[in-house]
Amino acid sequence: MSDEPNAERIPHRLRHQLPLLVWLVLVWMLLWGTWSWANLISGALLAVAVTVLLPLPPVVGGTRLHPAGLLVFLGHFVVDLVVSAAQVAWQTIRPGGIRQSAIIRLQMRSDSDLLLTIVAESLTLVPGSLVIDMDREQRTLALHILHVRDLADVERRRAAVLAEEERVVRAFGSPDEIAALAHAPGAAPAGAGRRTP
Repeated sequence: MSDEPNAERIPHRLRHQLPLLVWLVLVWMLLWGTWSWANLISGALLAVAVTVLLPLPPVVGGTRLHPAGLLVFLGHFVVDLVVSAAQVAWQTIRPGGIRQSAIIRLQMRSDSDLLLTIVAESLTLVPGSLVIDMDREQRTLALHILHVRDLADVERRRAAVLAEEERVVRAFGSPDEIAALAHAPGAAPAGAGRRTP
């Protein structure tokens, strides 16, 4: 009787670990640079060993994929990538160079580790901005901006970061996380606790 819950947990755990196992095997194959049965088998054995010996904490809730939100997020990301790359290239070669940069700290609305990580990564991948600190307990991001013109430009950058957070939440968030976007940054809805996906 006591073995049944454990027997049920094994397929459940395997189902949740399968994407990680596949990803680790794929990375192993890419590192070797060639496909072979030996690389596939050794990658699979290594992936199982890593997940068993170094288990990750369980992810509560996971993510939900919203196709329309994902398209909006990816579209804005690609445009930001191209425009920012051109701006950084121009700022580095123009005669005046980069005159002033800024470090801004923002209070985020999302309380999900996973969503905050996606926001931080998407901001860092865009040239000209770099997340230099993330305070998980306070839900704040510190961001270095390569070039700003004035305080109004800083405020525009703050608004752009919050807009990026909203796009990420609308692409990957749960209904509760999407509803939390209506609250001011830093204000959690009543009864909300810390989320850890």
